[in-house]
Amino acid sequence: MRNDLMTEEVEIDPFIGRSAFAASKQITVERARFGEIAHGKRKMEAGLLYHRRMLCLAWASKAQAAVKGKPMRPKGQARKSARRVLAGRELLRIDGDSVPVTLRLNPRARRLIVKVHPSTGEVTVVAPSRRALDNALAFARSETDWIKKRLARVPKPVPLGFGERIPYRGELHQIVEGEKGRAPAWIDEEDGEPVILVSGHPQHAERRVLDFLKREARRVLDERVMHHAAKIGIKPRRITVRDTASRWGSCSAARSLSFSWRLILAPDYVLDYVVAHEMAHLKEMNHGPRFWKLVDLLVDDVRRAQRWLSEHGTVLHRYAPRVIGN
Repeated sequence: MRNDLMTEEVEIDPFIGRSAFAASKQITVERARFGEIAHGKRKMEAGLLYHRRMLCLAWASKAQAAVKGKPMRPKGQARKSARRVLAGRELLRIDGDSVPVTLRLNPRARRLIVKVHPSTGEVTVVAPSRRALDNALAFARSETDWIKKRLARVPKPVPLGFGERIPYRGELHQIVEGEKGRAPAWIDEEDGEPVILVSGHPQHAERRVLDFLKREARRVLDERVMHHAAKIGIKPRRITVRDTASRWGSCSAARSLSFSWRLILAPDYVLDYVVAHEMAHLKEMNHGPRFWKLVDLLVDDVRRAQRWLSEHGTVLHRYAPRVIGN
């Protein structure tokens, strides 16, 4: 399930008309063919015979593959799928500050695109080709005002240190120092207020809070997955908990589920909806009517959870440790 708050983007078409390189390459090929024909009929006939033989071999190979039940690949179709490739990182100056810009090459893109992630503030420029990549930073520089406005909307980060207040299962908890030796971190109350108590050296507090949140996320997610698995009669092969920026959960064709640990910060009904959503994909790998009917059977109020994620999902990415200790 993709994050309801997707990256905002601006795009342009960097090239209008055909590439000069492509045109010159085409002229070279046409001249080569003319040269072969002009140097005699025998050479041309030999080429035709070779072409016919190769064509017959190709058809024989396709027929054999069809008999064996193997899918036939059209001639010239590439085996490699187009993938996004990290091309590098640059710095963009905005009001005297240096803003990192990630440059990516994506052959499926049709034009230059600049994106600002609403949760993390990551600035990315996607280019459709190596030639367009040369203009990527200049394009980002031309959209400085747009990028600046989007960055201003990104929530400020909240560290996981002593004195900070962070949500846990939808309720704000203050992080305070706990007694040594009991546990690295645990939930309790002080003066009637919910707290996360952390033991040990203060410089390790943020790491211990983060580890605690991830452990709790794993425990609760496993529990809800098994709960819904009993209802629909199917279990996932694997459950992974990660820190993802664009998805709260996902389901693969191999029946592997993946969730963001930050769901432990959200109310229980939100976490449960995301789990139900991905569990429903184990039976319906689509978002059709039968899929949503199954989700409705697993959770009470789908729209309530979706609305919460739409309004507050970005905030969950604010919480991150400043210092990673042991």
